[in-house]
Amino acid sequence: MENVLRAGCADQPLQKACQDIKAPLLVVAFFSAFINLLMLTAPLYMLQVFDRVLTSQSVDTLIVLSLMALVALLAFAALEAIRSFSLSRIGEWFEKQLSDTLFGLNIRLALHGAGGSSAQSLRDLGSLRSFFGGHALVPVFDAPWVPLFLGVIFLLHPALGFLATGAACVLLVLAVSNELLTRKPLREAASAQLQAQMDAEAAVRNADVIEAMGMLKTVARRWAENQEVADNKQALAAIRNDTIGACSKLIRMLVQTGMLGLGAWLVIQQQLSPGGMVAGTILLGRALAPIDQAISSWKSLVNAREAYRRIASLLEDEPVVPAETMPLPRPQGKVTCEGVSYRHANGGDATLKNVSFELPAAHVLGIVGPSAAGKSTLGRLLVGNLAPSVGAVRLDGHDVSTWLSADRGQYIGYLPQDIELFAGTVRENIARLGNGAADDVIAAAELADVHEMILRLPQGYETQIGEHGSVLSAGQRQRIGLARALYGDPSLVVLDEPNSNLDHAGLSSLIHLFKVLKARGTTVIVIAHQPQVIRHVDALLVINEGQVQMSGPTEQVLQRISGPVVTDTSEQQATRPFVSSVNTQG
Repeated sequence: MENVLRAGCADQPLQKACQDIKAPLLVVAFFSAFINLLMLTAPLYMLQVFDRVLTSQSVDTLIVLSLMALVALLAFAALEAIRSFSLSRIGEWFEKQLSDTLFGLNIRLALHGAGGSSAQSLRDLGSLRSFFGGHALVPVFDAPWVPLFLGVIFLLHPALGFLATGAACVLLVLAVSNELLTRKPLREAASAQLQAQMDAEAAVRNADVIEAMGMLKTVARRWAENQEVADNKQALAAIRNDTIGACSKLIRMLVQTGMLGLGAWLVIQQQLSPGGMVAGTILLGRALAPIDQAISSWKSLVNAREAYRRIASLLEDEPVVPAETMPLPRPQGKVTCEGVSYRHANGGDATLKNVSFELPAAHVLGIVGPSAAGKSTLGRLLVGNLAPSVGAVRLDGHDVSTWLSADRGQYIGYLPQDIELFAGTVRENIARLGNGAADDVIAAAELADVHEMILRLPQGYETQIGEHGSVLSAGQRQRIGLARALYGDPSLVVLDEPNSNLDHAGLSSLIHLFKVLKARGTTVIVIAHQPQVIRHVDALLVINEGQVQMSGPTEQVLQRISGPVVTDTSEQQATRPFVSSVNTQG
């Protein structure tokens, strides 16, 4: 246990949790001292009954000894209950200390594209809670008292003491061998199991693609390969652990039988009393129990240690969290980009290079460019989801990357390119999972022109939309996501491809929304490539290969880059992507 705690104490915020958990663990160790002392009750009682009561035929002595034993055993049961309850509460407390941190860390790592299995760290934390709150930790508290029981056995007779000590040493060697033989396969099994789990999660997220293109067998084979490695390594570790466990039990049974036989021979030689023979056998079982329990629970200890190491490693790479700041007043909506460049944490070329612009409040800016030009990355920088590698993005002069999202988020609306809704009702999703007032929810829905559509759902605003909004169509999810972005009357609204799933009526509603938001004093930034949307913004920013190619009033930019595409009113030209003209004219 000390090694586990030391491993965690090297990293923040595990350091504080480890420091705080030591005091209650010391209290549990204090109770464990009395528990182990009270475990001497049964052997001492039998020793006295055999050597005093039976020889003296004294009923009074038997009654007194029995009452004393009863009191001691009741105290033992009470302390055992207290220890179990304390460990359970320690496990709960430890989990609460780190659960919020790890949950937030998973979100931040996902924002930076560094997330693995989305909930692995939380499962690791659950493993640690089970370890601290369960019986796997009990042998750690009982092991220091093994010499006490061996010492009492020595007092009964040195021969019995040497036999018991030898057995304890053999079991200790088996415990160390168990660690050496199972450490590597258990670690490899955990790694393969994690990869298989990540493959399964990815397959579920991409179910449509897998089914449509007949990829099920290939995906299943990749998952099965990792799962097979995990199963084989797990089985290897289990075989070794079970084999050593069986050897441990065999040795215990042999030694206990040998202890009884040796005790009987010593009684015949009149070197030991019958009570001493029985007491020695019971004490031997108590002395060897912690070592035997440690072998049985070794897998839990190894899993907890690996979980601890993974959490510590995850926290080492934790993205910097802005320090607590006082709440700021509602911004007017002025957006400024100051020489912004961004490079992903995993390296590679910069996604954005020296992007600079200034957008006054209550204006609508369109960001256009070819695929992989960096448009969506710029959108994430504008709302503070990413921090620039160089430069700053400011909202009314405040750096959004250092503005705590809990405060900043109420003034920002964001519609990402990939819409994700949460399991729950339509109302909850629009209200950003808060307890939003009905009037505010309806106002956002009406602004997004989705109110009538919601009323046609089975339970209206109280309709359960299922996991990821599975009961809704792609267009419905996008419209509800738009209402969520507009909830709370934000000062800045960033929309990434807001028309990707809209029909003609939805597109007209979106264009009308720009005018309404502008009239209300809201700043709007829309990332799009369809000319129907682009024509209705105040200014355009053209990005290609992460750099600003041109910017300015919409009409001027359109004339410079693609006059024919914009002026042609045929249906074919109206549906041509605006980015194609950027490619040809770039």
